[in-house]
Amino acid sequence: MTVTYTARVANARFGGFSKLLLLWRGSIYKLLWRELLCFLGLYLALSAAYRFVLTEEQKRYFEKLVIYCDQYASLIPVSFVLGFYVTLVVHRWWNQYVSMPMPDPLMCVVVGTVHGRDERGRLYRRTLMRYAGLAGVLILRSVSTAVFKRFPTIDHVVEAGFMTREERKKFENLNSPYNKYWVPCVWFSNLAAQARREGRIRDNGALKLLLEELNVFRGKCGMLFHYDWISVPLVYTQVVTIAVYSYFLACLIGRQFLDPAQGYKDHDLDLCVPIFTLLQFFFYAGWLKVAEQLINPFGEDDDDFETNFLIDRGFQVSMLAVDEMYDDLAMLEKDLYWDAAEARAPYTAATAFLRQQPFQGSTFDITLAKEDMQFQWQEGVDVPLGDAQGDLLQRLLPVGAGMTAGGLLGRRLSLLRRKNSCVSEASVAGSCACSGAPDGTAPECGCGDPLLDLGQREPESEPPPGPEPPAPAPGLPAEPFTVVPIPGSRGPAPPWLPSPIGEEEESLA
Repeated sequence: MTVTYTARVANARFGGFSKLLLLWRGSIYKLLWRELLCFLGLYLALSAAYRFVLTEEQKRYFEKLVIYCDQYASLIPVSFVLGFYVTLVVHRWWNQYVSMPMPDPLMCVVVGTVHGRDERGRLYRRTLMRYAGLAGVLILRSVSTAVFKRFPTIDHVVEAGFMTREERKKFENLNSPYNKYWVPCVWFSNLAAQARREGRIRDNGALKLLLEELNVFRGKCGMLFHYDWISVPLVYTQVVTIAVYSYFLACLIGRQFLDPAQGYKDHDLDLCVPIFTLLQFFFYAGWLKVAEQLINPFGEDDDDFETNFLIDRGFQVSMLAVDEMYDDLAMLEKDLYWDAAEARAPYTAATAFLRQQPFQGSTFDITLAKEDMQFQWQEGVDVPLGDAQGDLLQRLLPVGAGMTAGGLLGRRLSLLRRKNSCVSEASVAGSCACSGAPDGTAPECGCGDPLLDLGQREPESEPPPGPEPPAPAPGLPAEPFTVVPIPGSRGPAPPWLPSPIGEEEESLA
């Protein structure tokens, strides 16, 4: 029932869609020709009555009615309500197809988890997939008229081989007023648990994987049931239908051609057939017909889902996969590109022009002049690393109790600046080229390094005192930060390195 035209529009060419306009099956002409003829017949009947039946006085009154209907018919928001409605229906239509219970993922899990080449192992796998197919048949015959006509009773399901007579007795003896499409899924779970106890399923992880895939399959069956139960709200469908019908009812009168001798505005021509009104009816009424066909794709229209085909295909493929294809592998051998550094499949002569270089990125084709690729360093005042770090921390950290320049945090920032400056000066002193005296005494270095000459080191200025922090509440520590000394002794540090931060904090405190 599905009309497939994908191959006809595989390549875009001049007038590509024009080939589709002559198709009849699934076309808009097949859906709309009755309504179009009815609209045209009513229009011509009114036109004939205006010209040959009405008196002159009645004609003047009819002409006023025509002008009134033509003026106010445009107030009906036909395109607005139709656009939203058809978008909703098309989205719902595709989601219903995605919810169709396909057995392919489940059969792959069954063939990989339920083991045994003997007759009982084969029986387990075939029965599991038959239960899955039975669940699909039961839900589809509940929502699809085409499937229900194929399996009108449970006897037809039994005769088709989806259910045994013993299973039918258990199915009918189950006292439940609700739809029982889920019963084969419960049988599937029980049979999988029995296969696990017999060792056909080797571990609980494989059983868990099998039941999870079954739940996905059962969820799709349940989703189809809910789509059939919960329709598009009736008021929405009624609003759209009334909007379209009332608009074209007004057009039947408002689009009539009047006598040009009366001098009415925009009525200079007197034609018999309203071409553009018919085109407008074709578009808007055809739009409504699209929604009418797609709102329930489980019927027997030309573009409804091929549910019976999906049942046949799923049942045949699933049995083939779990039975004849079980443990059926080709001999392992090296592939054609085993020794090739790069595996590249060949092209035919008809597709050789499609070969191209791999895409690297949109900027890889940009070329720059040689002078544009030279680095240009920013000129400015060099800022010591310590000052830059200290200023950055002062800008980022909030100022509060214990965080002022005179507090513990201020002393740590000052210490950080001195440590960085000391490391910088020590690196300069380490690179001094002064040599030692020949008698082994200390060298007379003219570098004047204040870091190495401890006696000449200038005293460092203490940071300016900040405001006194508020008195701590009873039971709280005096400082917001507590310095926890690390146990254990540390070895002596080289004289050119500053003391560890913990020791200078103690001396500063």
